[in-house]
Amino acid sequence: MARQLDVFSGGQVIATALHTEMQQSYLEYAMSVIVGRALPDVRDGLKPVHRRILYAMHELGLTPDRPFRKCARVVGDVLGKYHPHGDQAVYDALVRMVQEFSSRYPLLAGHGNFGSVDDDPPAAMRYTETRLASVGNEALLGEIGDATVDFVGNFDNSQQEPVVLPAQLPVLLLNGSSGIAVGMATNIPPHNLGEVVDGLIALIDHPTLPDEKLFELIPGPDFPTGGEIVDTRGIGEAYTLGKGSIPVRGVAQIEEVQVGRGRHRRQAIVVTELPYQVNKAGWIEKIAELVSQGRMDGISDIRDESDRDGIRVVIELKREVNPQKILTALYKQTALQTNFGVIMLALDNGQPRQMPLRDLLLQFLSFREETLTRRYQHELTQAENRCHVVDGLLIALENLDEIIDILRNAQTAARPRPNSRSSLS
Repeated sequence: MARQLDVFSGGQVIATALHTEMQQSYLEYAMSVIVGRALPDVRDGLKPVHRRILYAMHELGLTPDRPFRKCARVVGDVLGKYHPHGDQAVYDALVRMVQEFSSRYPLLAGHGNFGSVDDDPPAAMRYTETRLASVGNEALLGEIGDATVDFVGNFDNSQQEPVVLPAQLPVLLLNGSSGIAVGMATNIPPHNLGEVVDGLIALIDHPTLPDEKLFELIPGPDFPTGGEIVDTRGIGEAYTLGKGSIPVRGVAQIEEVQVGRGRHRRQAIVVTELPYQVNKAGWIEKIAELVSQGRMDGISDIRDESDRDGIRVVIELKREVNPQKILTALYKQTALQTNFGVIMLALDNGQPRQMPLRDLLLQFLSFREETLTRRYQHELTQAENRCHVVDGLLIALENLDEIIDILRNAQTAARPRPNSRSSLS
């Protein structure tokens, strides 16, 4: 009969209260998700998966002046070297960095089908190709080799990866970020490059610049799909407190369109811009559903005339219908007007912190100052080392005959020894 193992007698079991163990384990899990996946770093504005994709592409040499490479190759390098998670999660993150309707300033350039504003899925990674965009290559990776940031070992210590990229632009504000962690979430809107740079320059020149002056330079978000912000009170709350709600409307005009081949014309609502992250196909489907249910009268036809030049959705109206009334109903009952909930939450020294606009800008300026200091110190060290070598070469030239004599009279070719009378000893 097999001997029974007694694990309780040797002090191998530590008695722990259930609520204490659950609390500690849950906190460790939560911090792992917060730091390692869901929230961006306030310095470079990137989550770990985005940072690893960009660095892996930098190592592959996929600069804007080089040919495109299959996305499957990039995803494979990211998985094998830095990010041991699912390949579909990495590819989804890569796709969003290519999509012009998701990022205000895409960090990657792509060839192939990367999805659409209608929420069409992208092609498989074996069909699409990518490389670094100019803004991603220059603003995030241009100084990566100048000892500007620290490197750490990857998951198996076989490779080195950067803790943070030496960002030259505040990508966190330019492209925004969204993510759901454990017990917290972030949702930062994208902004205009020129406005953000003006705000940074103003803070450099006047660190105590009042919020009113700063908000004049950065008046609000700049969404890649356009739209109109109809109430600025939410912007003030978001920029001052780090949290707020911004109502955004699509851009629509009332026009007369020709119906069929005849000369008869009807009034129509033409939508050319949609709020950020609104699915165009789903929005059109919602309008058709409201019409079929009788909850929205006065619409005779809906046509999607969008093309590569932009969005154009034509909503034909029935005769003797007030177009403004229909437009108001569209704002109220559909996603043509939505509220963008702003939560400016990011990692500051590894800790999640909700920050107003001023703090986000100051944190970037502090990081930029640190990277520049490290870069110039690295260049100074290189110059000092080179100067030391050059000084040695000059001494050798001044005593060239004596050095030749030492080499000729050496005991072995590998071990020349100067004489005791040598001035070089």
